[in-house]
Amino acid sequence: MTDIPEDHPRYQSLLTRHRIEEGVEKGITSKQGLIAEGRGEAFDYLLGEETIPSADRAERTAAARLLLADRPVLSVNGNVAALVPGETVKLAEVVGADIEVNLFNRTPERMEAIADHLRDHGASDVKGLAADARIPGLDHERAKVDEDGIFAADVVVVPLEDGDRAEALAEMGKVEIVVDLNPLSRSARTAAIPIIDNIIRAVPNIAEHARDLQGASDEELERIVGEFDREAALAEAERAIRGGDLR
Repeated sequence: MTDIPEDHPRYQSLLTRHRIEEGVEKGITSKQGLIAEGRGEAFDYLLGEETIPSADRAERTAAARLLLADRPVLSVNGNVAALVPGETVKLAEVVGADIEVNLFNRTPERMEAIADHLRDHGASDVKGLAADARIPGLDHERAKVDEDGIFAADVVVVPLEDGDRAEALAEMGKVEIVVDLNPLSRSARTAAIPIIDNIIRAVPNIAEHARDLQGASDEELERIVGEFDREAALAEAERAIRGGDLR
């Protein structure tokens, strides 16, 4: 990547692809993650590879909801670990959230590799390895969670497309904050707060909003959450994608 100048119009996209490839080589990201990244990149291309106003409002709402939470948890998969490990740790610190690794293609080696990778980026504690509880209604490996992590959480950040788990967590009564570039996905449509944005922008944006809101009263935070219109946010994102200008 050193021979690509930062002002290259595809610089960020190429850098993201490189990080995913590197994640596969390190055993952090699954090969299926490459496909997921390509699908998301297509939507981001139509969004102009920028945070649209409705996404920024959703990110501010997410920050407020996380600050109000009693037991917030940031769920991390292989792509998130490859793309925003340090940013995820910083967000967790700002809002007082736990970090938990949760994978569809789960192996002990991948779980340990991702946990170590997050620790290398500043995480002091990483959940998900105990797997002493299960999300009801799921038969695959993503059902495995920590009892004192996602299972007990009141607010869960679910990054990237993850429809069946998003639906199952909603059935458990969790407040879900979903980051997904597809406004038509089950994940986004299940979420209390859908954020239609690239994970590499969304996570630092939420953290920045959280820092800005740290001194706010609970009443102010609740007002921000209460004024958020999830249906309008999804509709605005869909309009932006359908009307996107190819560059």
